[in-house]
Amino acid sequence: MTVGGPERQVVAAPLPDILAPGLAVVFCGINPALSAAAAGHHFVARTNRFWRAVHLAGFTPEEIRPENDRTILQYGCGLTAVVGRATARADELSARDFADAAERFEGKIARAAPRFVAFLGKAAYAALVDRRDLAWGPQAATFGGARPWVLPNPSGRNRAFSLDQLVCAYRELQRALHRTGSHAES
Repeated sequence: MTVGGPERQVVAAPLPDILAPGLAVVFCGINPALSAAAAGHHFVARTNRFWRAVHLAGFTPEEIRPENDRTILQYGCGLTAVVGRATARADELSARDFADAAERFEGKIARAAPRFVAFLGKAAYAALVDRRDLAWGPQAATFGGARPWVLPNPSGRNRAFSLDQLVCAYRELQRALHRTGSHAES
């Protein structure tokens, strides 16, 4: 994959997962942004509200800087993306991208064995389970052995949700973790 204009093409390595066995929750983006793949860190765009939302929702005691993204493991949380291919916008992905990623992604979640898998936006989970009528929040069926939860996408491009609405939605997952006895230590 390349990043930059025609005069400055930089090959970006795939964005590494931040996973460990038995986490409380794995947050799953749709796919990496070009900027994240180029930097080698999750949610690096200044307009992305992920780090702020997870902090304000109680997953982390402070707001993690993207370059310190691996520290999220200390709080029982992990990070991955459903589709590994980085794009400028998630709508650049095709149904084929999700179909090609489905089995590998579900296996990755099964191996990591988190208590919850939190999909950041409906698009990826809807494509994986072949359903369009999804509600926000907890889902009925397990996914890779984990309990799926659909959260609003924190991308700065997603203006349908304010930061306060994101925090409220993410806090519901944090409360569910506490209720089930599997929570991030904060």
